Amino acid sequence: MTTFEDILEEAGPFGRCQMRIFSIFCLVSIPFSFVYVGIVFQGFTPEHWCRDPGVSEIRERCGWSLQNARRATVPLMNGSAGVMYSQCERIDMDWNATGLTCDNPESDFVQAQLSTLPMTGCTDGWEYDYEGRQSFVTEFDLVCADSWYVDMFQATLGVGFLVGSIAIGYMADKYGRMKSFLMTNLFIGVTGILVATSPNYIALLVFRALFGFGVKGGWMSGYVLITELVGVEYRRTVGVTYQMIFSLGILLLPLLAYFIPNWRWLQVVFTVPYICFLTYYWFIPESPRWLLSQNKRTEALEITKMIAKENKKTLSKNIETLKVENTDPVSTASFMDLFKTSKLRTYTFILSFNWFTSAVVYQGLIMRLGILGGNVYVDFLISGIVELPAAFLILLTIERIGRRLPFATANIVAGAACLITAFIPDSMFWLKSAVACVGRLGITMAFEMVVFVNTELYPTVIRNLGVSVCSTMCDIGGIIAPFLLYRLAVIWQELPLIIFGALAFVAGGLVLLLPETKGVPLPETIDDIECPNRNKENHLKSKQLQNLLPSDVTSNKDVTAV
Repeated sequence: MTTFEDILEEAGPFGRCQMRIFSIFCLVSIPFSFVYVGIVFQGFTPEHWCRDPGVSEIRERCGWSLQNARRATVPLMNGSAGVMYSQCERIDMDWNATGLTCDNPESDFVQAQLSTLPMTGCTDGWEYDYEGRQSFVTEFDLVCADSWYVDMFQATLGVGFLVGSIAIGYMADKYGRMKSFLMTNLFIGVTGILVATSPNYIALLVFRALFGFGVKGGWMSGYVLITELVGVEYRRTVGVTYQMIFSLGILLLPLLAYFIPNWRWLQVVFTVPYICFLTYYWFIPESPRWLLSQNKRTEALEITKMIAKENKKTLSKNIETLKVENTDPVSTASFMDLFKTSKLRTYTFILSFNWFTSAVVYQGLIMRLGILGGNVYVDFLISGIVELPAAFLILLTIERIGRRLPFATANIVAGAACLITAFIPDSMFWLKSAVACVGRLGITMAFEMVVFVNTELYPTVIRNLGVSVCSTMCDIGGIIAPFLLYRLAVIWQELPLIIFGALAFVAGGLVLLLPETKGVPLPETIDDIECPNRNKENHLKSKQLQNLLPSDVTSNKDVTAV
């Protein structure tokens, strides 16, 4: 009997057809990056201070700028980033009775005097140093006591990711990769527009969670489809490249945000590509592997013939003996199987912790750019550029050095960079930025590596379950990351970096406890995990047996009986 792998080798494991489909599907990673870290621009919190009706009246009459009015009427206070203008309290006085003149507003009051006057809350709202631009923070006044609502914007996205990846993963297995992808993109198009037209912040959070429900699930459906359409030897390269295109989206995001100053229109731009992806219905076929798993052999053969035709290959008669995969009864994997033996418990804990750490540190370092006070567009672009070498470094090292050492090193470098950055003074701006970029590169590598290391460590019988369970910690990390960053930064702006550094260091140390998987056959059963030497011996015997067989039997598959 002929397997699909045999037929795919004849049709072309990565020919013109797969290249076309892969190129088209890589576009899905670009808007995914917009959604994932768009909070940096959509939820940007600019310099702000209390609006005072009396000061506003004087400013309009005298033609003062916002900055001049702030210098004249807002006291300085100690904050997490040092001495700064008061953001959540204003002076309680009648400014029209002070005798302020338009010619020299700062002559009558000095900061020492302002600091001694009675204070009150921002009962009349806030002024924002964000002229010509609008984030949802400035629209809904999510500052001071309400600043934690900004954290919820990213946390609800994480909740949507968590539920959506599970639910849409189930849909993809039951109804097909392309059907679930198309249905998901239609859902994303609707919810994305609802986010952009939200009348209030509560509605915004609800629609944001629904938006996240579709976005990650659709991205994962695309990931599964492209890896199922290529030969085994190309899967890792295709998977890493698919993730690398995410970094290209990171580079495009600050450019879009710079030219689109309103967060609602920026959301529309994030959504439009998903509506365009509905046209994939006419360009991309269903996964033949999935069709075979559903006993739809005829449809699978038609698509395989189409792939071969586009690749300018000719299929042999072996296609007539193609067997339907996964039809034999197998034992159902359960959640407890991940903890059945000591080694599996160790793998599950270490991989889950690494998924969690990668999400927390990666998101945290990106969102931190929005609170540093510099040019957020330039800072974001520069930090995004350093992500691009990550995929190339992975592809260069994993087959030469292995998986474990580059994986551990990436985490440790990220942790060290975070800790060092925290203690570099702000006066050494470029050094501080450069070290932070090294940390960003390290955690990007770690994030991309945890995906395939996870698949290589678990045996076939629980591999999908293991990846699904461990990767849920990524979404939980995404829910926690904004609270860690924004709340701890209120205490000390560099405190989140200390936490990120500690997490990455621990993650890197734990990776060293994992076995090396380079050149090791994938385990098939739980026994292979506990007795890896036996698995290696079986693989070696299989190789030796192939070498002893006549060359015309092992190499010429055209002689297979029909």
